Amino acid sequence: MSRAPRKLTPPLAPAGAAPLDAVSIGPRDGAGKTVVVAMSGGVDSAVTALVMRERGYRVVGMNLRLFSPDDVDHRANPCCGIPAMDDARATCALLGIPFYAVNMEVEFGQAVIQRFVDEYAAGRTPNPCLECNRHVKFRHLVRRARMLGADCLATGHYARIIPGDAALGEPHRLLRAVDSGKDQSYVLYTMSQEQLGYVRFPLGELTKPQVRALAHSFNLPVAAKPESQEICFVGKGSYADFVAARRPDITVPGEIVDAEGAVLGQHRGLVHHTVGQRRGLGLAAAKPYFVLKLDTGTNQIVVGSRADARAATLETDGVALTRGAWPEAPFAADVRVRYRGTPVAATVQLGPAGSGAARVRFSGEGAV
Repeated sequence: MSRAPRKLTPPLAPAGAAPLDAVSIGPRDGAGKTVVVAMSGGVDSAVTALVMRERGYRVVGMNLRLFSPDDVDHRANPCCGIPAMDDARATCALLGIPFYAVNMEVEFGQAVIQRFVDEYAAGRTPNPCLECNRHVKFRHLVRRARMLGADCLATGHYARIIPGDAALGEPHRLLRAVDSGKDQSYVLYTMSQEQLGYVRFPLGELTKPQVRALAHSFNLPVAAKPESQEICFVGKGSYADFVAARRPDITVPGEIVDAEGAVLGQHRGLVHHTVGQRRGLGLAAAKPYFVLKLDTGTNQIVVGSRADARAATLETDGVALTRGAWPEAPFAADVRVRYRGTPVAATVQLGPAGSGAARVRFSGEGAV
């Protein structure tokens, strides 16, 4: 038996707080409906639960136990340990909503951590948040929410969804968040039309300062909690040390060479480097060098000039289109090569349907 949600009367909102109106938080459309909110223990998920409750939903808080840190008090990985779960539980208690903790360590280990390690071993730089969204939050968590009979799942991602209309053949659309500095739509591109129709992103119309102000206004226990900047399962440690503990073979020192094969220096292991990197190579030279390639076959890092690092085209895999369609003809797009990078005009040519492949040709001088 869960307690009925109790209505909180907040104090006057401080300057910068977002109003609880339909423009900012969405319509009050939750009467008679249940929403599961993914509760990480941070301020974003806490305000997500608050907003959905204010919209009239019966809110169920669900915390995912994804990784068990090695340290006893979980200070090295605060967003994965017991403290984060306690913060999520405290928020739910204050809001008067039920709280559940779900162990998904096995699913997370297989889909996220193992892939993270394997990608570094292959000379690539993975994005674990992308795989977590793809395989855990919007697969396993959606299934759990449906099992509870929930009408939708809400998360604290900064992105927007414009609902489509199946009768008119209009698909759901994934848009960037209003707060460009916090936008997370780039790690949500693998969402299917079915998932976009089921998931809610109530923070998409808010800025981070507004979210923080709402948390303070309602005296949420995590209102002043610092934002986590680390990879959740790596925490305050080194990602290279994390990978090396599981794949010591990629910490073997090797040569740094130029495109012609001339040896310029030594590296401490491929895991410490990434394509496009300029700093930390340890090369004494009049001009800066950039990493062009991590050659896992020869255990060499190939470097070159800034001009060498520019690419007119790139080949990519794992492509997904949220609309569900797979156009045969090339199309124009703004392409962001890295997190918070400046979008670059390009033309995209998709591979055969089902291949997930695409060739991107940049306009102008290309992107580094």
